[in-house]
Amino acid sequence: MVDCEKVYEMWKENPMTKPRIEKVTVNVSVGRSGEPLEKAAKILEKLTGQKPCYRRAKKTIKDFGIRRGEPIACVVTLRKQKAVEFLKKAFDAVGNKIPVSCFDNHGNFSFGIREHIEIPGVKYDPELGIIGMDVCVTMGKPGYRVKERKKCRSKVGARHRVKVDETICFLKDNFGVEIFGER
Repeated sequence: MVDCEKVYEMWKENPMTKPRIEKVTVNVSVGRSGEPLEKAAKILEKLTGQKPCYRRAKKTIKDFGIRRGEPIACVVTLRKQKAVEFLKKAFDAVGNKIPVSCFDNHGNFSFGIREHIEIPGVKYDPELGIIGMDVCVTMGKPGYRVKERKKCRSKVGARHRVKVDETICFLKDNFGVEIFGER
């Protein structure tokens, strides 16, 4: 599937080509405001150690009982060491296996956790219930700041973009994650 030996050799030759985790976004979409959303926010805060931000509905959907502007989801963005610690727990919750279909063309990947109690060290609280969540991981390389900065913004060249093979090797090396399926 992926020849990680070539990728490791490339990283040794030029350390600027080794990818890293830019951010981990954890999203819980409840679909309605009020008590269920507050419970989900408490669970998310307990899991990540950060206060979640609320996301509002973009349009009204009468069938689901959602009004435009109503808060329906909560999100936490983790960076640096917090992101790595949460990812280790999240990978344990999915059995350290991710399908290849979870990756996009830029090396980023997303996966879902059906029940938050699958995460190691989390106990069921009958007052809060059980929620599922989406975990989205954004990968980058040193030097990616040039496309984000305010002054003298420029593009990242095609050779310096993160590729799916590099992300797969990074996950195998750092987290021991098994990637299955065909691209």
